[in-house]
Amino acid sequence: MKFLEPSLIALDVEAETADEAIRLAGGLLADAGAAEARYAEAMVDSYREKGPYFVLAPHIALPHARAEDGVKEASVSLLRLKKPVVFGHAANDPVQLVFALGGSTSSEHIAMLRKLTMLLSNPDNVEAFKQAADVDTIQQLIRGNEQ
Repeated sequence: MKFLEPSLIALDVEAETADEAIRLAGGLLADAGAAEARYAEAMVDSYREKGPYFVLAPHIALPHARAEDGVKEASVSLLRLKKPVVFGHAANDPVQLVFALGGSTSSEHIAMLRKLTMLLSNPDNVEAFKQAADVDTIQQLIRGNEQ
């Protein structure tokens, strides 16, 4: 499982639309070898078909698609947007933190969601993700929450 490894994190990225933000977050998974390039487009298609159901909390989106859409290894990436983007969610827009999920099995998907939920359930952690100066700071935050 690749969970927010340094190569899966990009900070202060510019995106104009939700589609672009999802593609960029999915691109991190592809660049790390955790998913095929087509997985990012499958996440965009899911968003277009089902709407912003994955904008689960204020400023946080967790786009994903089916494992058969190109997931090679269970993984989570983080794209922090320089300027928040509207995804179309009435309560939780605009989004600044995009965590792309690639689960190769349903049990891995649930395990990653649980790990991410534990991390993001603390408002201080969410603020730390939004304010972190660099990837090392985010790595320290993740390690500190694994104890």
